[in-house]
Amino acid sequence: MTVQELPGAGASHRVTPPPAWRPRPDAAPLLPDPEPYRVLGTAAAEHLDPALMRRYYAELVRGRRYNAQATALTRQGRLAVYPSTVGQEAAEIAAALVLEEQDWLFPSYRDTLAAVARGLDPVEALTLLRGDWHTGYDPREHRIAPLCTPLATQLPHAVGVAHAARLRGDEVVALAMVGDGGTSEGDFHEALNFAAVWQAPVVFLVQNNGFAISVPLAKQTAAPSLAHKAVGYGMPGRLVDGNDVAALHEVLTEAVKRARSGGGPTLIEAVTYRMEAHTNADDATRYRTDSEVEAWKAHDPVGLLERELTGRGWLDESGVQEARDAAEAMAADLRERMNADPVTDPMDLFAHVYAEQTGRLREQAAMLRAELEAEGE
Repeated sequence: MTVQELPGAGASHRVTPPPAWRPRPDAAPLLPDPEPYRVLGTAAAEHLDPALMRRYYAELVRGRRYNAQATALTRQGRLAVYPSTVGQEAAEIAAALVLEEQDWLFPSYRDTLAAVARGLDPVEALTLLRGDWHTGYDPREHRIAPLCTPLATQLPHAVGVAHAARLRGDEVVALAMVGDGGTSEGDFHEALNFAAVWQAPVVFLVQNNGFAISVPLAKQTAAPSLAHKAVGYGMPGRLVDGNDVAALHEVLTEAVKRARSGGGPTLIEAVTYRMEAHTNADDATRYRTDSEVEAWKAHDPVGLLERELTGRGWLDESGVQEARDAAEAMAADLRERMNADPVTDPMDLFAHVYAEQTGRLREQAAMLRAELEAEGE
């Protein structure tokens, strides 16, 4: 019992707790299913929208080619680093496509593909990883928060934006993306706690790709699943196959709709796998086997959807080729523009730091300007 009667006290001395003290009577509706939700390869797939699934297929093919091109640019020295999402394209693209124009996307450093799928220029999406600017785009214009390198710090920001929008009466939903490693950070706890208490219109999408760099999930948490963490905060948790783009679309659409209608936040765990190394600086062979990677290739998101669509007669060879040609055109354009040396101005170091520059910044800017002029002379 959370509140006990005083021994020997009469009825008039009973302690009656206010409603806020009472535990939730039934937590069962918040618990995720025991197994990840799937659509592709099941009877539910017959009810899919063929046109929508063909669009997803084209985006998946483009996303796979985008990953390959970005990785190649890293090897050529055009990018300082690239965190690949090969194998995770379904979650990346679904996260972008379920949002409406007024909604906000809060990506991590690995989610450049989600930003591109939302409409961001691929070159602008890669500017941070090139080392030119902290953010190569206007977040307000695109409704995409800056790519977040520190783990999980974007989650409280998403809650703040969503809560502020609700106070203003705006129908805005924030979708925040994070990896399994980020769920071990304090920011994850703080964001979910505030979101649930405020009933903020936020959707938290955890891409559980098996490893936080080299640390497997079993060494991070003893929870039955990451989705089970939702019940501790008072929000529903959903467990979904992160390589099944049809299942992701359904689960994310439902969560976004729930948030927009005032139903509060949802925590979604997408079970997927990072096919490639953490970044080009990582040696994945030190902590996982080739056989493990090969086993996951059979559950590749592009192949899963292609087999479903071709098997149902919703996609033919010309459709497959059309998607590949469009992806190749995107890659060629990206390659050409990224191979051009960027024009940089060292004085940009002092731009967009504060709305009004501090005296200290003005002094530093003047010092750098004098050094640059001296070098020019």
